[in-house]
Amino acid sequence: MTSTVAVFADVQNLYYTARQAHQRNVDYNALWARATGGRQVVAAHAYAVERGDEKQRQFQNILRAIGFNVKLKPFLQRADGSAKGDWDVGITIDIMEQAPSVDRVVLASGDGDFAILADHIRARHGCQVEVYGVAPLTAAALMRAADDFIPIEGDLLLG
Repeated sequence: MTSTVAVFADVQNLYYTARQAHQRNVDYNALWARATGGRQVVAAHAYAVERGDEKQRQFQNILRAIGFNVKLKPFLQRADGSAKGDWDVGITIDIMEQAPSVDRVVLASGDGDFAILADHIRARHGCQVEVYGVAPLTAAALMRAADDFIPIEGDLLLG
């Protein structure tokens, strides 16, 4: 019987960590192939910030063509110059809703805030948690909380 999987990609986290650590971008086709290979995909979401530029729209269309449902949140520039575009709560809610119906949750993010979520869904729903992250910039707590940690490097990067 084919195992079931739900995939959740924190696009902003992956973009900034891959650029900082490797000066390259994530290859979402390769990530999709590795995360879903031999599994039935029940859900797949990519979480991004909408800045309104054409290059971003093209990237979002690529994600959709791969198989992701792209969820967008407006980019907010505060008066003090800081910015907000965080999807942590949205990702958490979606994972908690999907976890009871899949064998494995794949989370592509290095954000340590998700460690407690990984522990919770594994204990509560018995599903396995697979984390993809840029190793030098992925929280140790998240790596420990995962059943499997796959570093985003080599063939998971473009160029």
